[in-house]
Amino acid sequence: MELTLLPESLSLPVALFLLACSTLTSMITASLGAGGGVLLLVLMANWMPPAAIIPVHGMIQLGSNSGRAFLTRKKVDWKVIAVFAPGVVAGATLGAWLLIDLPAPVWQLTIALFVLCLCWGPPLPKASLGKAGIFLAATLTSFVSLFVGATGPLVAAFIKQIHADRFTTVATFATAMTLQHAPKALVFSVAGFVFPDWLPFILAMIVSGFAGTWLGLHVLNSLSNRWFHQAFNLVLTLLALRLLWQAGSAAGG
Repeated sequence: MELTLLPESLSLPVALFLLACSTLTSMITASLGAGGGVLLLVLMANWMPPAAIIPVHGMIQLGSNSGRAFLTRKKVDWKVIAVFAPGVVAGATLGAWLLIDLPAPVWQLTIALFVLCLCWGPPLPKASLGKAGIFLAATLTSFVSLFVGATGPLVAAFIKQIHADRFTTVATFATAMTLQHAPKALVFSVAGFVFPDWLPFILAMIVSGFAGTWLGLHVLNSLSNRWFHQAFNLVLTLLALRLLWQAGSAAGG
């Protein structure tokens, strides 16, 4: 990648470092089910302009999840996705209409508590995992995703409640997140974000992420469902605890 292809706010060493991070974080998500997207968001926040973080991260995650969904397409639960998709449209439409700034401690605390309940609490009632529950979960997380970019752990924890097979969990989660990230391009373009300035960097990050996904799926193949779900719960719990710490720091500050 040439320096002329980079946004003015990114140096070549930082861009190369983030490309390596894209490979690593995609590998983490593909092998452990979740965590890579949030980790990449945290890393990007250290060097990128605040106004660019969520839209650029959203496009990178769109490409990363699309690649993972393609490689695992035979394991996707299309019945879940058929209900999830209309919820994405509803949530994104509502979010684009309101375009509000949610107080950070509110969404951090809410997402963290939901994730912890889904990981360690009693199983959700069967009715909540039906069509109405999936649609509601898709609508709410798609709405919030436009403003915070960190709803992946919540979607992952919800899908974990539906499936026991590790490949079906990873495949369905990847497809759901592909749908959830897709509206961001339109919403942020309408809002005035200049995507062409970042396009070469975004494409390079997607290619790097695809390599990480390929490696991660090979790791996933070596895990049992039991070990996968233990690692999955651990990753989601760490992400939830991080959100709780952020919420407490923001409230205390």
